[in-house]
Amino acid sequence: MAQMEHIEAIEKRLWSAADTLRANSNYASNEYFLPVMGLVFLRHAYSRYLGVKNSIEANLPTRGGKARPLTKEDFSQKSAIYLQHKAQFDTLVALPDSADRAKAIIEAMESIESDYESLRGVLPKNEYQELDNDVLGQLLRTLNPDELKRVSGDVFGRIYEYFLTQFADQKAHDGGEFFTPISLVSLIANVIEPESGTVLDPACGSGGMFVQSARVVERKDENPTEKLTFYGLEKNATTIRLAKMNLAVHGLEGDIQKAITYYEDPHELLNKADFVMANPPFNVDEIDADKVKRDPRLPFGLPGVNKKEKVSNGNYIWISYFYSYLNEQGRAGFVMSSQASSAGRDEAKVRQKLVETGDVDVMVAIRSNFFYTRTVPCELWFLNRGKPEKHRDKVLMIDARNIYRKVTRKIYDFSPEQEQNILAIVWLYRGQTERYLDLVAGYSLRMLDEAAGCFSSHEDNGSSIEPLPDFIHSLASQRSALDPFLKTLDEDAAHTEPLKELVEAAATFNADVQKFQATITEEQTAWKNQKTSNGELKKAVDRLAPLAETSRNLVKQSDLLYKLVSRIIEICETELDARDSHVWENSAITRARKAADVARALAVEQLKQVRYFWRQGHWLTERFPDAELRDVEGLVKLVERAEIEANDWSLTPGRYVGVAPEEEDEDFDFEETLREIHVELNDLNDEATRLAKTINKNFKELGI
Repeated sequence: MAQMEHIEAIEKRLWSAADTLRANSNYASNEYFLPVMGLVFLRHAYSRYLGVKNSIEANLPTRGGKARPLTKEDFSQKSAIYLQHKAQFDTLVALPDSADRAKAIIEAMESIESDYESLRGVLPKNEYQELDNDVLGQLLRTLNPDELKRVSGDVFGRIYEYFLTQFADQKAHDGGEFFTPISLVSLIANVIEPESGTVLDPACGSGGMFVQSARVVERKDENPTEKLTFYGLEKNATTIRLAKMNLAVHGLEGDIQKAITYYEDPHELLNKADFVMANPPFNVDEIDADKVKRDPRLPFGLPGVNKKEKVSNGNYIWISYFYSYLNEQGRAGFVMSSQASSAGRDEAKVRQKLVETGDVDVMVAIRSNFFYTRTVPCELWFLNRGKPEKHRDKVLMIDARNIYRKVTRKIYDFSPEQEQNILAIVWLYRGQTERYLDLVAGYSLRMLDEAAGCFSSHEDNGSSIEPLPDFIHSLASQRSALDPFLKTLDEDAAHTEPLKELVEAAATFNADVQKFQATITEEQTAWKNQKTSNGELKKAVDRLAPLAETSRNLVKQSDLLYKLVSRIIEICETELDARDSHVWENSAITRARKAADVARALAVEQLKQVRYFWRQGHWLTERFPDAELRDVEGLVKLVERAEIEANDWSLTPGRYVGVAPEEEDEDFDFEETLREIHVELNDLNDEATRLAKTINKNFKELGI
């Protein structure tokens, strides 16, 4: 089971522990977030340091049999930070209670700042003096769990981002606007694909656009520090610190200047940027029109100005700036209020001029609840000044409002596969058919891998499990624990019918599991000769449909078997006086029951992955059967400029793609609906717990 798919529980536990410690400090949440992020920064930096240290040491030049000392340049080439011994996280965790932890952390931060000029004055230091020594010790240990020492990959990179999301959700800093949801940033980066050149974010927040741009380069096994140059503008000094920390912890550097972008342009990148990415503040209405009216970054003129000589809405100031920064081949991707794409009057005139350039490339509508601090829907705009001639009079409209995954009751995002499927539409638009076909083939292959994983799967710690065989074995163990008592019962006792149903269901299940395994072997063999033309891949997806359906049926059968055994135990205890019998070993039966439940959960989780990845491939082949872009009702349409003009120059995707047809009841995803209900219930329970703690604290303060 892939570690990145199961890190959520660890993230939540780390956050809960860190957040709980806030109660033992003098800091409010808006003060607590920076020292916590500083420690997460240190832990993340240490994780990346350890990840590359051995390979660096193995390739160090030697003289007289001695390798030269490690340098920060060695680590920079591997997108990591060099850490002196005093700054290594294990050193800080190992400090005894008698040590001054705040002083040690400050010295660790100072050592990093001395090695990296771009971080001087950026890392939190004095903030730690306000935290109790014991609290700091707990916090250090919390962020250093044993399980995370055994995993590989950029797990702490994800945890760093998770902590940013949580602080954003709490509005712990700048109203939470410093953070753009990773789903949206990743989609923007992967649509514009900044592979080399200058990347500008004129409203850079905590630097997420830069990090995701770097990942685009890293996936090509290239070094982002050699390929990309980052420039940012940000008005908030504390947010700049966060951004520089975020860059540094990913082994990146950037020139981030403090500026109010409406009035200042310190980088002077007009018509020079290869890529512009941003999530600016929406619907700002206090921009001084007199200060900006002659700005060369407004090639389409000012949008509406009110009686107070203020720009009525700043959305088109931002849009104009983004466009003007691009060079002749430049590409931009940015988040914008959904109001902007159909705004009227002077804003519509600016939008018309923009559309008439032919450089508006793609529009993607995003549903509400993707942001942590606002529930409004938004749209992603993509501009391309090097757009192919055949597309110059067209705009690709994608309505992704029906594509989402529920994270909490309030927050939605895209799963990695949902993001890939949206990208696949863009690939088809660009004629990148091979990428589309590779994705479809990848889903089918992943499906087969997950199916094989039902019988043998490797864990992160190197151990292996056999989800389905283990579940079958656990059922047999349960039956063995029950049999001594069941043999003492009459044939017509209360347990008879459910026992008969269990025996029949188990026989059917075992037979179906054997058929499932045989089919997997057959399909794996067939895949070795699989042709990857669109027609053959579509046939493969259709051919794999029964396997996907079998995995779904096995989930239902697994749940039924466990329920039947539980029902028999309940009957034995409540109706057949089992606890009074000397052959009823309650502890052994309880252990067997718990083990079976764990085994069932693992088997069910693995089985669900089989159908999940089949559905992703089927989603694509059903909508684009010829591996060519086509209009799909409620999803996508390639719109001619004449149609845009006829619709008041609107760039709202929903206005063109129509309404998605209502799915038939047989396609209703009951499992996904239950998952969403479970997410919502957990969220409500968490809120109830927090509220109870607050009420209890208030009562204590009142002396009640």
